[in-house]
Amino acid sequence: MQNSAALAYQQVGRQTVNPRLLEANLLSRAAGQMQRVRDDWENERHELTAALMFNRKLWTVFLGSVTGDESQLPKALRENIANLGLFVMKQTMTIQAEPSANKLTVLININREIAAGLRAGQS
Repeated sequence: MQNSAALAYQQVGRQTVNPRLLEANLLSRAAGQMQRVRDDWENERHELTAALMFNRKLWTVFLGSVTGDESQLPKALRENIANLGLFVMKQTMTIQAEPSANKLTVLININREIAAGLRAGQS
């Protein structure tokens, strides 16, 4: 009985989370995964593909939502996010082609900055 109550609580919690806060948390999660790989390259390099894939999927969703007809963001902001997303995709391909711990820094920083901006907008 306790498990079903806990599951119900989690489901409601997921439904009531502010979308911007959820996006910020996902960006932070992706940044954390990439930072773990970068900071312990010798032992965590095997996690590079998974970390990059999670980040790429996240940015694919962002790109789809900002470029979609239903997006209510101002055109200039949509274009900036789309350009940033394209940069993230190119950087991801570069890292996959020639893996390097240092190349992850730019993706980590982008995710953290965007997450901070999303959280600041919640005040």
